[in-house]
Amino acid sequence: MARFEATVEIDRPVGDVFAFLADGENDKKFSPRVQSISKTPAGATTVGTVFRSTVKDAGMTTQREFRIDELVAPARIRWQEQSSNLVTVKEGGYDLESLADGRTKVRIFNDLEGHGLGKLLVGFAASAARKDAPAFGQRIKAAVEAS
Repeated sequence: MARFEATVEIDRPVGDVFAFLADGENDKKFSPRVQSISKTPAGATTVGTVFRSTVKDAGMTTQREFRIDELVAPARIRWQEQSSNLVTVKEGGYDLESLADGRTKVRIFNDLEGHGLGKLLVGFAASAARKDAPAFGQRIKAAVEAS
């Protein structure tokens, strides 16, 4: 397994940041790889909510399906990829911490896992994700602060 993570401080209260990130349909606002995303069932995100997306990585378009496994407001969100792709997210999540002056510290991580030929590719995918991690954190910050 290979992990990438990023940490960023956002100029919004932890409850607002949690609500924004728990609604996975907001991923399109900060992840340029997400072409479309929807959730089942409709309504508020709860444990068991599934987000289905079409993403473009390294020139390839794939379908992704993530299930929310843990939702502890306002501090913790966990998900697991349910789709069958060469490289998937075994576990991913957000950890949120309230800071002084109404700011929030967010840590995002994804543990990537390769399947079949993906076992050869997972290292490259993790390396690319680690390289982008600081910019990814900044995109999350910008999206939350703009909301």
